[in-house]
Amino acid sequence: MAKAQYRCVECGYRTPKPLGRCPGCGAWNSFKEEAPSPPPSLALPRPLVRLSEVEEGEEARFSSGFGEMDRVLGGGFVAGEVVLLGGEPGVGKSTLLLQVADRLKKRSVYVAGEESPGQIRLRAKRLGVKDLLLARETRLEALLELLKAERPEVVIVDSIQTIEAGGSPGSLVSVREATMALVQLAKAQGMTAILVGHVTKEGVVAGPKAVEHAVDATLYLESAGGFRLLRSAKNRFGPVGELGVFRMEEGGLLEVENPSEAFLMERPLGVPGSVVALGLSGERALALEVQALAAKTPFPAPRRVAQGLDGRRVDVVLAVLERRLGLSLVSLDLYVNLAGGLRLSDPGLDLAVALAVYSAVVGRPLPPDLAVVGEVGLAGEVRSVEGLSRRLKEGERAGFTRFLHPGNTRSLLEAVERLA
Repeated sequence: MAKAQYRCVECGYRTPKPLGRCPGCGAWNSFKEEAPSPPPSLALPRPLVRLSEVEEGEEARFSSGFGEMDRVLGGGFVAGEVVLLGGEPGVGKSTLLLQVADRLKKRSVYVAGEESPGQIRLRAKRLGVKDLLLARETRLEALLELLKAERPEVVIVDSIQTIEAGGSPGSLVSVREATMALVQLAKAQGMTAILVGHVTKEGVVAGPKAVEHAVDATLYLESAGGFRLLRSAKNRFGPVGELGVFRMEEGGLLEVENPSEAFLMERPLGVPGSVVALGLSGERALALEVQALAAKTPFPAPRRVAQGLDGRRVDVVLAVLERRLGLSLVSLDLYVNLAGGLRLSDPGLDLAVALAVYSAVVGRPLPPDLAVVGEVGLAGEVRSVEGLSRRLKEGERAGFTRFLHPGNTRSLLEAVERLA
């Protein structure tokens, strides 16, 4: 006869007797008795299948109603896909999904776990959302039965941390069990599921990593000044690292059709330390402003501050400037910024960082019609970058007529001499 076990509702740790404090997560008084599980049945294994005999599945995509979101998803939602959307509190996750539910030409159910129907009604009125099917259910078993009976084409769960499944809502056990159950139901019914996930102080989705492994796509909604950026961190049906740009207005989130123009709108002209770089985020090329400021330091060790850029890459570029160009930086505080609040990790921004710092130190502005792109190597060479043709095409669309890139500039020294 199987004996009863006790399980921690926070992390799932099992023990044959209750404990005051969980050895797994350190929670106090978190053990609950669970019924003994029946012995596993000896099921027959499924036969092997040749890959050449497997029928090809078609990706039946449908639009989210937002071109920027479709870009991040790789062309739109896929039937049976499970998408996890994370972001800081107040960044606009619920606002975006209410607008998506209103624009979808599919039968959708919005599962409200954090807000009351009255609160959602007020927000929907502000956003112009007139009709929506709401479900106010946080018990996993009841929610699954409801979805099986209603068979919606799209379900939005806001948020997965509010679903109670084998533990207290928000615990590792509940988040994992609820996600796995919704993934299985979505695959079985061909239902598209969008799960909202809380984020930790590090900015990643809270809960076990098994949650991100189980879903098909993980998206993050971030704030960048007056813009909202939608990024893909994982996507089984499209590119990873793709970027969608929105602007938060009174009536909700609006798409930014020309992000390059929006990010360069406040660019100062004729100011030393300002350079336009042609960056790449996923498949999207962007014209962005890299700014640099050099000031005499009052400290023994000068400051090196980088915002929106990889600080280690900036340090490498500064070392190349000192060693290969003889630019003295030892007594200067240096501040390098990617204007607009955007964060981008792209080796193609190296040349722009180098020229911005050089311009700030010598006090000479760069031509306003110049855009640059290129990776800077340790020998001072300008190396090739991914998607050069797309970057240059975006630069021409943004109105720039002069370019420095690996195709016409071999070294950092040559780039500086051409601008002298």
